[in-house]
Amino acid sequence: MAHTIFDEMRQSNGLARAHYATFDTWLKGISSETVQQKQTEADLIFRRTGITFSLNGDEGGTERLIPSDLIPRIIDAGEWTLMEKGLVQRVTAINMFLHDVYHQQSILKAGIVPSEQVLANAQFMPMMLGLDLPHQIYAHIAGVDIIRHADGSFYVLEDNLRVPSGVSYMLSNRILMMRLFPDLFRRYAVRPVEHYPALLLQTLRSSSWVDQPTVVLHTPGRFNSAYFEHAFLAKQMGIELVEGSDLFVRDGFVYMQTTEGPQQVDVIYRRVDDTYMDPLCFQADSYIGVPGLASVYRQGNVIIANALGTGVADDKSIYPFVPEMIRFYLQEEPILKNVQTWQCRHAYELSYVLANLKDLVVKEVHGAGGYGMLVGPASTKSEIDAFAKRIKAHPENYIAQPTLSLSTCPIFVEQGIAPRHIDLRPFVLMGDKTRIVPGGLTRVALREGSLVVNSSQGGGTKDTWVLEESEVP
Repeated sequence: MAHTIFDEMRQSNGLARAHYATFDTWLKGISSETVQQKQTEADLIFRRTGITFSLNGDEGGTERLIPSDLIPRIIDAGEWTLMEKGLVQRVTAINMFLHDVYHQQSILKAGIVPSEQVLANAQFMPMMLGLDLPHQIYAHIAGVDIIRHADGSFYVLEDNLRVPSGVSYMLSNRILMMRLFPDLFRRYAVRPVEHYPALLLQTLRSSSWVDQPTVVLHTPGRFNSAYFEHAFLAKQMGIELVEGSDLFVRDGFVYMQTTEGPQQVDVIYRRVDDTYMDPLCFQADSYIGVPGLASVYRQGNVIIANALGTGVADDKSIYPFVPEMIRFYLQEEPILKNVQTWQCRHAYELSYVLANLKDLVVKEVHGAGGYGMLVGPASTKSEIDAFAKRIKAHPENYIAQPTLSLSTCPIFVEQGIAPRHIDLRPFVLMGDKTRIVPGGLTRVALREGSLVVNSSQGGGTKDTWVLEESEVP
């Protein structure tokens, strides 16, 4: 099996790929003691900075370090240019799809996406019907998960459009690497990512009807697993970090409490799920939302990013239709490929999935973070049998995909250097224009042979270097 996996750093003959050659030379000259010392230093910096996350369901709310590996994932300029075009194309089509399903519903009338999969979807929000948003943007921030398969091609694994996370680790990894290995950055022309918070703020400001909008970041609070990221981004953008209790609605507008009295809020960058945003409109027992917010939003007096109801486009049952959305709205062929997907809601696809569970990855359509999924090749017969019962009980809740051989990149392990599977989450910002920083968050499965890269499931991260055009001969 090993020979079918794409190695990001080395060619099949063992030699370093052109864009890794300088790094390979440097790596051969560094001792394992130096690496260990740098890794200890990295952990200390992360702990001091508070770069932690807490696991869902961990009753003690234990704060954990996200392991950061010190071998960067390097992408050459040509590959990035192609990936960037594919990302812009994909997120543009998804935004057009969201505007369409909440307005004319042309794609549903054309029979390209089945109406019931949209209109009966738990993420579809009737309150968004007919609501016009600036620039017709719903997903202002998209985190698109990309893997490289054995054939060397990039595939999109999923689109994260509700509250995509992880960008703080991308930024922290870069700060860390520049501090620990300044000599490496002198040898390579690596494109910067530090300006992401400035681009995010520009995107959020441009999403408002107001000239000088007041922007806030709405967090569920310090017990949320991504709270570090919320505080980090608010500080980097120079905006207020607020909880639901800091905001209130009066006379059709949203205000925040400040020491100088109420201040009107024009844009809310939310890191809270839709159903908790307004207890009057959605979940009545939500203490982290803002009563009356939905009605202010409907009146156009506040912008919420990402828009409410955006989740209908990143549901895993809608994912198989994204290539068709690109063809329908843009009259273009998709640049980035989708992974083949079987929808268990269809009887003939269900029978195939049940017969081949040992070879497939099965996911819940609303699942996230690596939870509620079955990795067939890594599961026991009893686990597969138990999962089959769950699928049969609610087939519409599941999709299945082939077990892909995610590409590998070397990491430092106790024994030296070893390959581990990785993916990439670039962040696409859409407002008055599209903004992307080169690269994204590379997530790595730290356990040998594991394909699960989520931090909640024992994954780590790497710095992602996109090289300037002139870097590789």
